[in-house]
Amino acid sequence: MKKSLLALAALGAFAGVAHAQSSVTLYGIIDEGFNINTNSGGHHLYNLSSGVLQGSRFGLRGAEDLGGGLKAVFVLENGFDVNSGALGQGGLMFGRQAYVGLSSSQFGTVTLGRQYDSIVDYVGPLEAGDQWGGYIVAHPDDLDNFNNAYRTNNTVKFTSANYAGLTFGGTYSFGGQAGDFTHNQIWSLGAGYNNGPLTLGVGYLNARTPAATGGLFNNGGTTTTPPAVALKSTVAPVYSGFQTANTYQVIGAGGAYTFGAATFGLTYSNVSFRNLGAVTITGTPAYQHGANATFNNVEANFKYQFTPALLAGFAFDYTDGSSVALANGSSNSGAKYFQYALGTDYFLSKRTDVYLVGVYQHATGTNSNDVSAVASINNLTASTSNNVFTARIGIRHKF
Repeated sequence: MKKSLLALAALGAFAGVAHAQSSVTLYGIIDEGFNINTNSGGHHLYNLSSGVLQGSRFGLRGAEDLGGGLKAVFVLENGFDVNSGALGQGGLMFGRQAYVGLSSSQFGTVTLGRQYDSIVDYVGPLEAGDQWGGYIVAHPDDLDNFNNAYRTNNTVKFTSANYAGLTFGGTYSFGGQAGDFTHNQIWSLGAGYNNGPLTLGVGYLNARTPAATGGLFNNGGTTTTPPAVALKSTVAPVYSGFQTANTYQVIGAGGAYTFGAATFGLTYSNVSFRNLGAVTITGTPAYQHGANATFNNVEANFKYQFTPALLAGFAFDYTDGSSVALANGSSNSGAKYFQYALGTDYFLSKRTDVYLVGVYQHATGTNSNDVSAVASINNLTASTSNNVFTARIGIRHKF
């Protein structure tokens, strides 16, 4: 009997060791709320929607200790719509993230799969939309991908270890096809610094033939998107007319500094749609073949933490589009967008909060479709005029 008890205790000890070496965590977010939009395709709109402050999701995150500071890691993350129960990201089961890799405490992490680029990782968190405003506070139509409109498939990613607040990394997506290695190719680089009150981030993203089948705009490089699902870029008038570009390029930078309860932030992006006319997209304007379209975007944001449970924020964003030569010899003069946002967030507990966000946008000039620019708040149906206001009151629960 004594030997049996000893054997059982030994097995229990081994089981405890095995359990400690491997872990799997189920996590998620449910974000739901009520919206008011003063001009949604020419009409007032009152509706419920899911995943504005953060995308509604559930996921599995796991790690196995391999010894010597090395771990095997994985993430499978699904996006969904609370109101309908439908899958997000064009109907993909794990459309938000899906990757596996190895992590070293000394050097960093290498992962393979569907992942975020360096602009999203290092600069995106400094934008107000990623902090307290949600996707409606992102830059017009999220033209610089700071708010993670697009993800990349078939991607190898490196993320460094943290060296006294400094991290860096990059991604490479194998988009090539037979006879054209660069077709649908996507790569990015970035770095960030976070130490004390100062946070800095820089990033670069380059995507070839972004609107072609399998390109970045086509649901992050997937070729399995249901045909009935329209590309986000086709309903984004800020840049939908520039989809014929051979290259989509983003250079981004940002910083934030905290003084007590106040945080001041600034971001900048330069977005280029290069070599227009390289891809045939029905319904887009006939721009001069090889022309480039460029946007410069600046955001100033402010956040104040009144109490540990209550914060409020304000952001102003300015987007300036360049003129672009048309095939008939004339030119598109470009568009300008002015966006103002206010928000407040109150935490009922560590897992549950309620929030209120309002956004006003004004557009001038001529947009990418070579017509008078209309206001177009990210992920919402564009206005039929050059002004629009939207507001949301929502609740978010994390588990």
